[in-house]
Amino acid sequence: QTRLADQYTIDNEPVKSVDLMERAGIALVEKFMDIAKPKPNSHIHIFVGSGNNGGDSLVIVRYLLFFCYKVSVYLTSENRSPDSQINFERLQQAGFSSFFMLKEETDFPTLQATDWIIDALFGSGLTRPVEGLNAQLIHHLNGQAAPIVSIDIPSGLTDEHCAQPNAAIIKAKHTLAIEMPFLSFLFAENYQFTGTWHLVEIKLNKAFIESLNSPYNLTLQSDIAPLLKPRPKFTHKGTFGHALLIAGSYGKGGAAVLAAKACLRAGVGLLTVQIPEKLYDILQIAVPEAMVNTDPEPKHSTTLPDLLPYNAIGIGPGLGTNPETAQLLYKLITTADKPLVIDADALNILSHHPEWLNLLPENTVLTPHPKEFDRLSGITEPQTSCQRLQTALTFAQHYKLIVVLKGAYTAVMSPSGSVHFNTTGNPGMATAGSGDVLTGILTGLIAQGFEPLQAAILGVYLQGEAGDKATAKHGERGMIAGDIIEAL
Repeated sequence: QTRLADQYTIDNEPVKSVDLMERAGIALVEKFMDIAKPKPNSHIHIFVGSGNNGGDSLVIVRYLLFFCYKVSVYLTSENRSPDSQINFERLQQAGFSSFFMLKEETDFPTLQATDWIIDALFGSGLTRPVEGLNAQLIHHLNGQAAPIVSIDIPSGLTDEHCAQPNAAIIKAKHTLAIEMPFLSFLFAENYQFTGTWHLVEIKLNKAFIESLNSPYNLTLQSDIAPLLKPRPKFTHKGTFGHALLIAGSYGKGGAAVLAAKACLRAGVGLLTVQIPEKLYDILQIAVPEAMVNTDPEPKHSTTLPDLLPYNAIGIGPGLGTNPETAQLLYKLITTADKPLVIDADALNILSHHPEWLNLLPENTVLTPHPKEFDRLSGITEPQTSCQRLQTALTFAQHYKLIVVLKGAYTAVMSPSGSVHFNTTGNPGMATAGSGDVLTGILTGLIAQGFEPLQAAILGVYLQGEAGDKATAKHGERGMIAGDIIEAL
């Protein structure tokens, strides 16, 4: 997609391709300086391939020299793209001579921890594993003490797949992605190669990028802001919907509390929580804003209330998997004509009754973490993140559901085949109750009138943003699920 956007920008701005390369190089060197903050005596080693990725790095060389850094350039081929050749000649004309041709392993340099490596060996056009001397070079660089910054994509990594074990792939500390990340950046297996990735804007044609027909989408703040409109002045609590949460069992009452608080913080006007009788006092004291229905069974839920008053129903947090509770879930999915959010133990019940998946209403929202999804989909063999994503997308399309596959880049998958990757959140959110909070948020948003897919994208983003605020206050180790609610 980036290559298509490059060509469209060249043809329609119009701008010469070598001038666009200059623009990219300037933006990349600015980002490099911002994140690496190299010291004045730093030695920067740039490893240049034969393609335009290498050409971008040669532009970077000129500007690093302007800032008076010591720079060495290592070439792996005499061949260069036309624009790369122009920038190579510009360096020669400026009197730069620190070029080193790497013809054999003995030519590889030994680098210091105070140095920096810029990797521009291979770009996103790579379709096969790196072999031979280039593979040896990649393994050599990975063994050096100097940190690595990759241009566009770590050399050796393909743009859409999980890396193969022991493949020759650069292990970058930072990756500078031009305009948009590659799908492979979002998979857990590839984090060891991409490190922290950063988007670098080079003013490619935005309208063209937005028109590209890709099923994969990255959710940014600019996508979320228009959804959160100011509330009208003349309103009342009924204006903002009535949500029902069916949650909690003996020993798991906290899950119901967390989901209820999050639902209210998401802005729902009215909330009713259906719980086993023994949890009544806990809910009334912990969440006085919520109304409470009690099940006649003291320790688990057995009875479905009248669903007429509610605009959305969430089920699962702390629910337990008692057979009577399973029958309650069956009755809900076969009779409800309201949007459903299904999580936690309700997902575990479904995994034991896969035939019920065909009974779920269209656009029901499921919020599994990877292990829950594997059980739900009947997968018994280990899956990579790439495989699980494709399995989940097929699952969402087949059953006409919205699947929120939770993770570092939570993926919201729709029945139409679109995937929306979230960009907020942090490892501190991997804490007990975080999933219950999400269930509450999504149920609250849908009850207010958001379409289920829209609510899923928005809710995941807002929870992640709240998690980032909670981490800033408490740290990743110290934050708990309740802190996410307080930061909503």
